[in-house]
Parts: sequence; C-alpha cells; structure tokens
Amino acid sequence: MPELDVIMIGGSAGALEALLAILPELPAAFTVPIVVVLHLPPAQPSLLPDVLSRACRRRVAEIEDKMALLPQTIHVAPPNYHVLLERDRTIALSVDPPVHFSRPSIDVAFDAAADSFGRTAAGVLLSGASEDGARGLARIHRAGGPALIQDPASARHPEMPAAAVRWVGPGAQVHLLPELASAVSALGGILMTSHQDCAR
Repeated sequence: MPELDVIMIGGSAGALEALLAILPELPAAFTVPIVVVLHLPPAQPSLLPDVLSRACRRRVAEIEDKMALLPQTIHVAPPNYHVLLERDRTIALSVDPPVHFSRPSIDVAFDAAADSFGRTAAGVLLSGASEDGARGLARIHRAGGPALIQDPASARHPEMPAAAVRWVGPGAQVHLLPELASAVSALGGILMTSHQDCAR
C-alpha cells in the first residue's frame, strides 16, 4: 500500500463514541493527516475540537478555508460547511446545498478526497443514522484507497455503516469497534504493539 496523504473519517449519531475509542489510541509516531467530518447542528459552535483535544494529545484544529493539510493533525469539519480537499493539500470550505440533508456532508468530503488523492486517500465510516458517506467511501475504494467500516453490530446506529458495506462490497474492511484503532493505525504503517499512544 502506498504512503497515504490523508485519512478521512465520517460519522453521525453514535460516531463520537467511536472516535473516542480510536483517536486517543493512535501512537505518537502516527503522522498521516486525519480529517473528521461529523453531522453537526448548523446553528451553534462545535464542541468537537475541544472534546478531541482533551482526549488525545495530538494537534486538533477546526478547519478554516484554505487551511493546509498538516501531518500529525486531526482536522475537524466546522458546522454548516462542506469540506473539499484540494490537490495542493489545502482544504476548502463550501456553502453549496446540503447533501443527504447534511452540511457538512460526508459524501462530499470523501468524493473530494478520492478526486484529489486517489489511492493515497483512505476512508473510515462510523456509526450514523443516514446513508451519507456510503457512496463516498465506495468512491475512495474504487480509486484504490482503503475503505474501513465500523461493523454495524458494534455501532449505536447501524444504518450508515450497513449502507457502506452494501456500497463498497467485498473490498470493505469491516471491523468491530475495539479493532478499529489498530486498523486505522496500520493505515499509517504502524503496528500497535504497546500503549505508548497519543493519549498518554
């Protein structure tokens, strides 16, 4: 597998629980930029950057328009904006209409990552109560990138990961939640052999 340019993580209802099981466990040596796109209430500030910053000693930044994609950083989509990854490794924000009734839309972000980075983009889809992200994850997979899915059996809301299993098909990597941290870590070329991670 080629070295990755970005790992996209999407989810909706129940996804915060999954994020807090995955991101704090990533080893300090893990350098691949991460972009997190969750469905958020459009009219209020997001608490997600603060929550993730407290849980994991890794740089966490809410995305601003034209922000550079940075190593060892968790980039968090802001409320009410679509996230578009550009080939020059910057991130653009868009106020185009909602997709799947959502802005940010996971499909929009995953599609942009597939278009800009092809097989050096990976996608991870977590718990959620809609099908947003399933088609975009399949797009990443068709471009040659890894496609990881939280096993619907371990998701608080299985609709989103179940849709992803259908869209991606046999090439999907489906993991129970306790296994996802190791699977994501492996995307960065790191095998988790200890608990010397970014939360400690």
